[in-house]
Amino acid sequence: MRTSLTARRLTPLVKAALLLAGVTAVAFTGACGGTGTESADGKTVTVYSADGVGGWYKSQFDAFTKETGIAVNLVEAGSGEVVNRVDKEQSNPQADVVVTLPPFIQKAKQSGLLQPSGIDTAAVPAAAKDAEGSYVTLANNFLCFIANPAVDASALTWEDLLKPEFKGKLQYSTPGQAGDGTAVLVLLQQLRGKQGALDYLAALQANNVGPSSSTGKLQAKVDKGELLIANGDVQMNLTTVKEKGSKFNVFFPAAAGKRSTVAVPYMMGLAKGAPHKDDAIKLMSFLMAPAAQAKLGPEAFAVSPRTDVPAPADGGPAAAMTGVEVVPVDWNKVLTELDADVAAYQKATGS
Repeated sequence: MRTSLTARRLTPLVKAALLLAGVTAVAFTGACGGTGTESADGKTVTVYSADGVGGWYKSQFDAFTKETGIAVNLVEAGSGEVVNRVDKEQSNPQADVVVTLPPFIQKAKQSGLLQPSGIDTAAVPAAAKDAEGSYVTLANNFLCFIANPAVDASALTWEDLLKPEFKGKLQYSTPGQAGDGTAVLVLLQQLRGKQGALDYLAALQANNVGPSSSTGKLQAKVDKGELLIANGDVQMNLTTVKEKGSKFNVFFPAAAGKRSTVAVPYMMGLAKGAPHKDDAIKLMSFLMAPAAQAKLGPEAFAVSPRTDVPAPADGGPAAAMTGVEVVPVDWNKVLTELDADVAAYQKATGS
């Protein structure tokens, strides 16, 4: 799920993010959701989104277009990449709706790239939305790892990932650029403390193939056996297995006999200067409505943030998450410390 950084106003935090993102080298993948890039009467909403929920998007965009006559143009990329592009286009905004992972959605707000949408989020808990209405959780999701079937991942620990057998066969997306990669650093900080996380990732560097701005792109490498281990997220990985028949297994490395993870939800906001603001708000309301949210489990292996939409008994990530502890994270605090943490990570790993 997701990639390089967003750049809001040019604070020191953003300057560091831009350097990490490698903005001149980033490429976006354009795809059409719904009926195409333009409806019969020319009405179109453009969504910039972290990758991973494409199947659910397609069905919901199709339904939205059928109901309203408004087409949806989807541009997918890594988490930070999404925000970075919105920032670059401030003088000529192209995006209407922004969907990305924490802490990048918080960075987008801090940079002035979002505006309150005014949509009804009363059924969403306060912890899953911005108090000022700049963003709301669209779908709940969780960090995980994936393993090629050649590896028995059922009992793998974090220490196991340091073994020589994984040299050149392991890769994780880059903290500070990818949402899931940042989540790896954050989880390790929770488990080992900040210095312990750096020490571990410095040791893991002996096996790491190298940086990756997108978590999603690692899936095919694990499926083909180019990699044996990579990070991912439950929703994206299980969806890929279902839709593409990918042959990899989801797992959670154990520490002290306990498997744990952190939530990495897809969060949605209205872009500042959205060229189709009113239609964008209609789309956001449509996606947050119970009917669309109820499809998150069966269509995307995700969990609705709405308190009135129960998780399906036979869909979603429930089976994969059995026995896994979800460690709470203050993403606003993560954002505040992100520059320093990424700089320390780069120094520790030599990246």
